[in-house]
Amino acid sequence: MEISRLRALRGPNLWSRHTSIEAIVTCSPGACAVAQVPGFEPRLRALFPTIGALRHGGHDGPVWLASVLGKAALALQAQAGCPVTFSRFAVTPEDGVLQVVVQYSEEAVGRRAFALALALLQAAIADAAFDVGSAIAELRDLDESERLGPSTGCIVEAAVARGIPYRRLTQGSLVQFGWGSRQRRIQAAELDSTSAVSEAIAQDKDLTKNLLHAAGVPVPLGRPVRSAEEGWRVAQEIGLPVVVKPQDGNQGKGVTVNLQDRDHMAIAFKAAAEYGDVIVERFLPGYDFRLLVVGDKLVAASRRDPPQVVGDGVHTVRELVEEVNRDPRRGDGHATSLTKIRFDDIAVLRLSTQGLAPESVPEKGRRVILRNNANLSTGGTATDVTDDVHPEVAACAVAAAQMVGLHICGVDVVCSTVLKPLEQQKGGIVEVNAAPGLRMHTSPSYGKPRPVGEAMVSELFAPGDDGRIPVIAVTGTNGKTTTTRLIAHLLAADGLRVGMTNTDGVYVDGRQTDSGDCSGPKSARNVLLHPDVDAAVFEVARGGVLREGLGFDRCQVAVVTNIGAGDHLGLNYITTVEDLAVLKRVIVQNVAPSGYAVLNAADPIVAAMAQSCTGGIVFFAADRRHPAMATHHAQGRRVVYRDGDALVAAEGATRERIALAGIPLTRGGTIPFQVDNAMAAIGAAWAAGLGWDTIRAGLASFTSDSDNAPGRFNLMEYGGATVIADYGHNPDAMRALVAAVDALPAAGRRSVVISGAGDRRDSDIRDQTVILGEAFDEVVLYQDAAQRGRADGEVMALLREGLAGARRTAHVEEIRGEFLAIDTALSRLRPGDLCLVLVDQVEEALAHLARRTAERAAGPQDAAGTASSPAPDTDTADTLA
Repeated sequence: MEISRLRALRGPNLWSRHTSIEAIVTCSPGACAVAQVPGFEPRLRALFPTIGALRHGGHDGPVWLASVLGKAALALQAQAGCPVTFSRFAVTPEDGVLQVVVQYSEEAVGRRAFALALALLQAAIADAAFDVGSAIAELRDLDESERLGPSTGCIVEAAVARGIPYRRLTQGSLVQFGWGSRQRRIQAAELDSTSAVSEAIAQDKDLTKNLLHAAGVPVPLGRPVRSAEEGWRVAQEIGLPVVVKPQDGNQGKGVTVNLQDRDHMAIAFKAAAEYGDVIVERFLPGYDFRLLVVGDKLVAASRRDPPQVVGDGVHTVRELVEEVNRDPRRGDGHATSLTKIRFDDIAVLRLSTQGLAPESVPEKGRRVILRNNANLSTGGTATDVTDDVHPEVAACAVAAAQMVGLHICGVDVVCSTVLKPLEQQKGGIVEVNAAPGLRMHTSPSYGKPRPVGEAMVSELFAPGDDGRIPVIAVTGTNGKTTTTRLIAHLLAADGLRVGMTNTDGVYVDGRQTDSGDCSGPKSARNVLLHPDVDAAVFEVARGGVLREGLGFDRCQVAVVTNIGAGDHLGLNYITTVEDLAVLKRVIVQNVAPSGYAVLNAADPIVAAMAQSCTGGIVFFAADRRHPAMATHHAQGRRVVYRDGDALVAAEGATRERIALAGIPLTRGGTIPFQVDNAMAAIGAAWAAGLGWDTIRAGLASFTSDSDNAPGRFNLMEYGGATVIADYGHNPDAMRALVAAVDALPAAGRRSVVISGAGDRRDSDIRDQTVILGEAFDEVVLYQDAAQRGRADGEVMALLREGLAGARRTAHVEEIRGEFLAIDTALSRLRPGDLCLVLVDQVEEALAHLARRTAERAAGPQDAAGTASSPAPDTDTADTLA
């Protein structure tokens, strides 16, 4: 058994809404099922007793080894503490090959789990050893290093609970909430609205203290020092005991408190100097409290106690620390609720002040302090005291945060109790911290956890605001790009800055930011990152969904234009139209409950997708009497249909008529497939909440030219002849184009320039010219720039086969090169003729046609010799018939 391919599905996908790893697994003939490997299951259960049931629920027949691989990968992750529950498998048409899908919470962990699961199964097959405990420990460690820390994690969890989308921008704690122009960002517990100046002030302990003092906030006396000797002099001036700490520090690093001895000053100064300049200040007696301020409110408070152990009269201090550190709640970093106690020079120094050494055995019941500071990051504990904080203490903390300019602030207070004002007990604020740790509030050692993540999300987003912009997803076999462009045009007519992705590129507010086929999830995510996008329209191609899933978690509107047999069937185990429909309906399954799916009622496969939508449905079809349309309308739901010379949008008794004469894209309703595209776009704009005046104005200003819809039935005039450029590349597109050509005024002689994409089935390539051979007098064939896995000349041979029985085509010519093929066809045009050019390199071919039509319009003398003038492709022509 081997894994031939692993894919990370990072968004909603063919299998589920979960992020998942998809594997293609190949098994040896005769050893694909568990029953075909004697003794496999007992050996597997001996190695991994807690793997659970091997059979997937709802599946009869043999238990495949590949499906057990998925079960093992899921169980390993789950037992490592990952929140995963989903796995699935599918048998492919290839013997011994299965698709296995397993949910992951962290991609690196999911990938590693597959590798470990494969090693486990191979060990069970070979009756070899495998250490499951080590594998689970490895995955647990990897998960802790990959996942968000507790502070950032609690904010993300609160955002998800409110339906706010998020994206992790780095492997660290930089996270984006929301989309486009409504996005906000955090870095751990620091907001994007907090200035670098405020953060720099908070880092400078001396400056912070001076500012707080100026604001009337009680602070301890002290100042920066440059040596241990100067530190001791300052300590004597301000009075012992003192605190020695870095001037620019955090997490209690290098901090020594309650220092009273000159010899200890040297050690403390050295520890602090490792982190920068050193400050000495008066030690305030009492407890260490952390008050968390969010905006203008105190939202949580904890009393922090230093790391300590209690003697038992038997074990040494070092052994007692080791025992405490074995508590599973304690870890090496911030992933656990508590941190292991550090046994370093500072701990030894603190022991010496108590008359102890690491090997001392304290008497039973004696409390031994290992550090003066009470930070959780050095092994301290936290007790929630939020409900005890006196209003004046809370007001003091809020004033300190606002004086520094921090929206999220951890205020460190030393006092005897938070039940009384600081002035009454000689307490004070000793530090303010940007990006404070939240672990002590979300998982206190004692007391009630506080919903501080919710408070921070509320600081970012007002109640009811989910940070989302309208997202409209468009898929189908034909018409996707034109419909996408038209919807984007309608949204722009409403004054929105629109981000759009399609097979031509990425566009933001009318400016192209990327080129090429950008109909995948990566381009969609890039648009949602852009701060100047108020609404997004995404063309969703099958390939991107298969490779990675969707680039968004849900959409407001999903549009499915149609499903045809010529859409890459036979690739990636999508072998039937029904398979393709299951893939395309992913966008419908992920419509928001308040959103709509806009579906072609005339296509029964598309209409059936309505059952998978949690939102509303808008059906469209030219015939309002279609059973699906009539039933839907009778139920008072939304439909868009054609009524003579107008399109009608109806809901119950309400109707809006839009004259086809006011929709240039349809050429007065004479191009049926453009009428379908217009109806789909109207349905989407209606579902997105646009007004009817805006929709009418947008439809009237959209034309099917090379600027608005490049390669989508672009009409040009060439010396009195009509030239049409289109990117159609499957049999359904050919039928639609022939119908559109037939609807145009009668032409003299019809010619077509065509190639074929190599990544189609033989029958799909052949059927294109079967259809065109019945409608055109002359066919000029050319070979695509990229053969997409086909041998040289293979596609041309299939196209010729399709023309073998053509009843209308009298002349077939093969040209080596797209641009020379275009020039050859143009050179034969006479006034009244029609030429359909099916372009491959859309941008380049349209530019070439624009040059040729401009030359022809300039005059016969300038256009002479057009066919032989230099072009990007200048290979020879070969007349076949």
